[in-house]
Amino acid sequence: MIDQTIFHDKKVAFHTLGCKLNFAESSSIGKMLLENGFRKVKNNEKADICIINTCSVTETADRKDRQAIKQMIKKHPGAFIIVTGCYAQLKPNDIASIEGVNLILGTQQKFDILQHLSEKHEEAKIVHSERKNIDIFFPSCTQGDRTRFFLKVQDGCDYFCSYCTVPFARGKSRNESIADTVKQAEQAVKEGAKEIVISGVNIGDFGKSTNESFFGLIKALDKVEGIERYRISSIEPNLLTDEIIQFTSNSQRFVPHFHIPLQSGSDDVLKLMKRKYDTSLFASKIYRIKFI
Repeated sequence: MIDQTIFHDKKVAFHTLGCKLNFAESSSIGKMLLENGFRKVKNNEKADICIINTCSVTETADRKDRQAIKQMIKKHPGAFIIVTGCYAQLKPNDIASIEGVNLILGTQQKFDILQHLSEKHEEAKIVHSERKNIDIFFPSCTQGDRTRFFLKVQDGCDYFCSYCTVPFARGKSRNESIADTVKQAEQAVKEGAKEIVISGVNIGDFGKSTNESFFGLIKALDKVEGIERYRISSIEPNLLTDEIIQFTSNSQRFVPHFHIPLQSGSDDVLKLMKRKYDTSLFASKIYRIKFI
């Protein structure tokens, strides 16, 4: 049991970098802290706690992470500095070398912030798990604006494309059950949601850890009363099945839009990248969507 009184009126500041999933998770962490007595720092106030949620897709992202960490330390002198996210998972020792950082939390530990805040560290402490041990799914359904919510349905990736750090930063593909995910959508309705963006690292892979499917999920979500619009944030072309395309074309709630990544128009390059599709498959999906 956490003693909430020790956190009463403590001021917390966030800086989030990278993808929508990072922003959704920062929002969930923020909600958890507010429920335990913290409050968001106001303009011109000095925070007691600073949380930097990082990205590490490229070297440029790493550089921006380091800049953000140093800026937060400078802006909030004396604050307890926590760094989490993909950069913290992949390169915790690089972060520990930055003077002023107190705590580095890996992917598996990012939602354990409260358990660590009562501890004091003379030097930066790293709490971190190897990729093979990252197997916990942390649900998240957070509000983007007044009526749009971001529903995290999946995390991690098992693809190991040649250029990508995501499987090492996020761990194995995993998710909650369809039933539990639908409950989050129903709760979002109670909180005023009219639109839900379905988010994840590789959302088409949903169901791998529960013996279910992404198609099964969207059919279940489509039945939730009160949601007017669903958007699928991004889906790999090899996981965008004809049944998903057909279903969304007939749905009154799923918007007729797909974001489908294409890293190259060259089959040779896609093969070198170890992508799971070629240009012919990609083109067939576009044709199917356009003329269904």
